[in-house]
Amino acid sequence: MYTTLFWIIIAILVLDFALEWYLDYLNNSQVSEALPDEVKDLYDAEAYKKQQQYFLANKKFGMVSGLFSFVIMMLMFFLFGFAFVDNIARGFSENSIVIALIFFGILYFANEVLNIPFGIYHTFKIEERFGFNKMTPALFAADTVKGWLLTVLLGGGVLALLMLIYNETGTYFWLIAWAVMSGISIFMLMFYSNLIVPLFNKQTPLEEGELRTAIQEFCKKVDFGLDDLYVIDGSKRTTKANAYFTGLGSKKRIVLYDTLMNTLTTEEIVAVLSHEIGHYKHKHTLLMLLISILNTGFMLFLLSLALGTPETGNVHLAEALGSQYPSFHLGVIVFGILYTPISTLLGVGLNVISRRNEFQADSFAKENGLGDELGEALKKLSVSTLSNLNPHKAYVFFHYSHPTLIQRIRNLKN
Repeated sequence: MYTTLFWIIIAILVLDFALEWYLDYLNNSQVSEALPDEVKDLYDAEAYKKQQQYFLANKKFGMVSGLFSFVIMMLMFFLFGFAFVDNIARGFSENSIVIALIFFGILYFANEVLNIPFGIYHTFKIEERFGFNKMTPALFAADTVKGWLLTVLLGGGVLALLMLIYNETGTYFWLIAWAVMSGISIFMLMFYSNLIVPLFNKQTPLEEGELRTAIQEFCKKVDFGLDDLYVIDGSKRTTKANAYFTGLGSKKRIVLYDTLMNTLTTEEIVAVLSHEIGHYKHKHTLLMLLISILNTGFMLFLLSLALGTPETGNVHLAEALGSQYPSFHLGVIVFGILYTPISTLLGVGLNVISRRNEFQADSFAKENGLGDELGEALKKLSVSTLSNLNPHKAYVFFHYSHPTLIQRIRNLKN
């Protein structure tokens, strides 16, 4: 019952797992008691030791959870688990869309149940041990349930829409689906902070005072129109600080975590926002949106070739999973794995572009007289999150969308 395609899938999964394991090994080898010169003013020996312990705790956790997921995936293939779930779904309906929704629903909730213990351990053991966690068990449970509901409603809705398009259009599936997915991406970029974030966090306008005045003065200086400046109650989940820029045009919004305001000075917060404004000035948001849309179109085109038409389907994709019934949902599973090498290469390319964008945004802050303040802010944020100060170059190349702290400090100084 095994096919050549089956073994190709297994090979891709094994090679992908081996690559990640090797990158983790390289990254772990960078652990050192010696402090980098650029941050010796931030850490004493005890604090740096704590940072290294946090890094190792997370790495060990990630390797164990990754190995668990890999074993489960192997079992699903060798025991024909996907075909088994497909048969269960077919027992509820003959409608292809309903079958697909039930199929992915079973897989999603089975995966969630298996991974809940890992989530609990990471939140209430590792994050708690190092002083980051502020979540209560009730809030953790509420977040989990809300996440499930959003996935069912939004994910299920998008899946049903894509299948409807596939069933009705056939040859032109990828073009119409591309247009629809592009529209959804733009909509989410513009309204995510208005529609999704409030389900989990409270956002309030930044009150009048020294900080708001300083931000408004800087925005005026660099000709950046900003009406929406909000504070989010991130402290109810973690002590880690953050800020982000979202939206397009009149819907653009800057959001500050309340933890950020407790960590940085007014000048340093303005410097962090100048970095975010730098992204807007250099049109990085539009660039990354365009690249994402092109990537989606390319993926959907290849998916349409792999799936074939609704009338004939691609029986080879189904046979690779142990089924004799070609279907959209089984085809998507197989295609998703076959696409992994391409996805990895595209991801590396996107990270290269993203890291360049971060350097440009940092330079924008420096050009506007806030280079030193941004450097100090980055150092403080790194300390407050116990981020890895010395990741391996290969790991950075494959996984980092931002330059390392030391690279950014050097860039600001030079």
